[in-house]
Parts: sequence; C-alpha cells; structure tokens
Amino acid sequence: MRTLHTLSVLSAAFLLGATGTAWAQYKIVGPDGRVTYTDRPPADGSMRVTEMGRRAPAAAPAAPGAGLPAELQRTATRFPVTLFTAENCPPCDSGRDLLKQRGVPYTERQIISNDDVAALERTIGGRTVPSLTVGGQALRGFSSGDWTSYLDAAGYPRESRLPPNWAPPAPAPLVARAPLPAPAPNAPPVPPPTPATPVDAETGPEGTVGIRF
Repeated sequence: MRTLHTLSVLSAAFLLGATGTAWAQYKIVGPDGRVTYTDRPPADGSMRVTEMGRRAPAAAPAAPGAGLPAELQRTATRFPVTLFTAENCPPCDSGRDLLKQRGVPYTERQIISNDDVAALERTIGGRTVPSLTVGGQALRGFSSGDWTSYLDAAGYPRESRLPPNWAPPAPAPLVARAPLPAPAPNAPPVPPPTPATPVDAETGPEGTVGIRF
C-alpha cells in the first residue's frame, strides 16, 4: 500500500444531406460554366455531370465491453472495474496480476500529479494505492481476499473467459491533461506538472499488504 501526499485541435466535416445507406456526390457544370455540387443528378440534360464517388455512412462507435462474451460483458457493464495505481508500486503490480489472472476486464488510472491525488481522494475517500472500484464499491489498499470477495459478489467468473487477444486499455492519468500552450518566441520552457510525492509501501503481517482506511 502507498499513501500519496499532495504535492486545440479542431476538426470539421462538410456533409451534403442525403438519406439511405449511401449517397453520391455530383459535380455539375452548367452551360454558363458555373460549377455546383449536389447529391442528386440534375434532370436538365444540357448540364455536364461528373459523379465524384459514393460514400458509405460512418461506422457506429464500438459499444463498451465490445468483443467480450455476453455474460462477462453484462457484468462489466453493471459493475465496471477501475484500478488506481502509481509508479514504482509493487503492491500495484500484485493487484494488476490478480485482475489479469482472473480475467477481469478493467481500466487503469495512474496517480501522477497533485490533481490526480485530489481526484483519487474524492473518488475513493483516501489517498492509498493500489485501490480498486467495483461498480460503486471502493476498496482501498490491496488485499487479495477482499478484492476476490467483491469480484465474486459482482458476478465475475473465477477463471478467465477473456478472448485470447484481449488486452486492457493503456493506463491513463486519473485527471486528463490539458495541452500546454505553444510557447512565445524566446520564452523560457514551461516546467512539467509537479509530481505527487509517495511514501513507501507498507506490509502487514505475514507479508500481506496493509490497508489504510
């Protein structure tokens, strides 16, 4: 267990209205040389028409838990699992290994800056890593027995049923980082965010990791 102490890109799309499974865009050159674009060919045969191509509708984004077996997907949707970790944290490695060996789909959030520390305290009511949330239940500190009991209660299978090619999303900071503004000419470099200052992990009796509440 570790207790942590405080320390634009814009895109636009131009769409020509149409319905159906696909639409065609036409370039039309009139007798006077005027060029227009439309999704329907003109009835006037005196105009020169060029079909610019056909385009299928954009694919819908993948649903959360897509690709998981149906039963596991239902459990992951009802009781999503989030792992909160920090760098150089052996108990965090133990918690991560438990989730992987059991086949629990999870999201990992890293505590890096003071903003992350504050957000962690609001989320789980403490500053301890590793911590776990199973649905709305927060578990502070790593305890294989406690984590297993709550995963059982949520309905996660005891043995992995994840597809062979499944991998958890890459760890991300708990608080999204705003992009740094471009420095002014000849301006000094902007220092990076202040890192959180951790304390050493604590180990309980018989080598188990202590839990701070």
